[in-house]
Amino acid sequence: MITMKRMSKIVLIVSLSICTTFSLFAQVDTTQQITANRANAKNQLNKPYIILISADGFRYDYAAKYQANHLLKFASEGVAAKAMYPSFPSLTFPNHYTLATGLYPSHHGLVANSFYDRQRNDTYGMSKKEKVKDGTWYGGTPLWVLAEKQQLLSASFYWVASEANVQNTLPTYSYNFNEEIPIARRIQTVKDWLMLPEDKRPHLITFYFSDVDHAGHEFGPDAPETAKSVQYIDEQVANLVAAAAATGLPVNFIFVSDHGMTAVDREHPIATPLAINKDQFTTVTSGSMINLYAKDSTSTAALYQKLKNEAVDYQVYLKKDMPKNLHYGTQDDVYGRVGDIILLANWPKVFSDKKPGIGYHGFDPYAVKDMDATFMAWGPAFKKGLKIEAFQNVEVYQMVAKILGLSVTEKIDGTTATANLVLNK
Repeated sequence: MITMKRMSKIVLIVSLSICTTFSLFAQVDTTQQITANRANAKNQLNKPYIILISADGFRYDYAAKYQANHLLKFASEGVAAKAMYPSFPSLTFPNHYTLATGLYPSHHGLVANSFYDRQRNDTYGMSKKEKVKDGTWYGGTPLWVLAEKQQLLSASFYWVASEANVQNTLPTYSYNFNEEIPIARRIQTVKDWLMLPEDKRPHLITFYFSDVDHAGHEFGPDAPETAKSVQYIDEQVANLVAAAAATGLPVNFIFVSDHGMTAVDREHPIATPLAINKDQFTTVTSGSMINLYAKDSTSTAALYQKLKNEAVDYQVYLKKDMPKNLHYGTQDDVYGRVGDIILLANWPKVFSDKKPGIGYHGFDPYAVKDMDATFMAWGPAFKKGLKIEAFQNVEVYQMVAKILGLSVTEKIDGTTATANLVLNK
């Protein structure tokens, strides 16, 4: 017979066990990942230093719109672009990896935040940690891989693919993405990296902020919460600059975003078209776009025609007919990951079977100005007080490579034109 006292003990033990189990599942890896036995080559020791900063969703006009005074001052002392054009689709994972590789999304393989790969019979998704960390999903040569292969050390406090073993190469110092590490600790870590002995000191550091994107999605681009988030990032960038300055090293800063943000029509979303037979097509949607992958190619023509006939508030394309300036058609689809049929929502509409959120991105950046991203850069490598016109984000790769004196031998989509314009000779 179980007494009440013994029952209470059993309940307590079970409760503690459940709590411990949940605690273990809730834990995230906040430890620094270090690749041992690496050092800067002797001919790399005197190379410049770069901190490449991304503020996710930091629209091209946010700094002026929300008085990001530190950033505006830094930009006035260096280079500021009117805007930077994201690549299509103007989503987080494709564009962060474009910035890192100098390749359009269809050329490096991350054609959306989520997509289907027919050869693998598998779906990649930004929330699928095991896929995100699998280096075989990623094409191109990210900047940190380029640097490490030329014996120049790199570090990453977050960037898309920086925790994946791309070409069997990780940054020398990195962290698995999580939002548990306080910003002060992140900034201190960067300072600590820059204070390492010169043979162990990273010359390329990537650093990522998610705050502005979160605020833009939840509250919209015109909300006071978004303004507050912009000002918070402004303050933290100033803290990061001060931390780097305290080391006495000649550090260059490049501040970018992956895309902008826009308010959408929440009252009249586009429901997933009923004509799509999910037994015949794999459907992957991002709000602004739906990729449809035919399980049997003979089904494609009939569905395409039906969707064309009934489409309201969206455009319907066969992959072969996608606009060339989007670099998203058959000839560009290196990894076969773009849908056979692509549906593009007409801004401000989005695809959703329920009431959508307030802020979105992913639209054609040449058609929707709100998709435009930010570019600012300052430091000894950059010209001072230079304002330039908008340019494509594939250009950033060559800029970083030139500053660090890295050889780029693979064919990429970016050129040296913008680097030649903004860098000191």
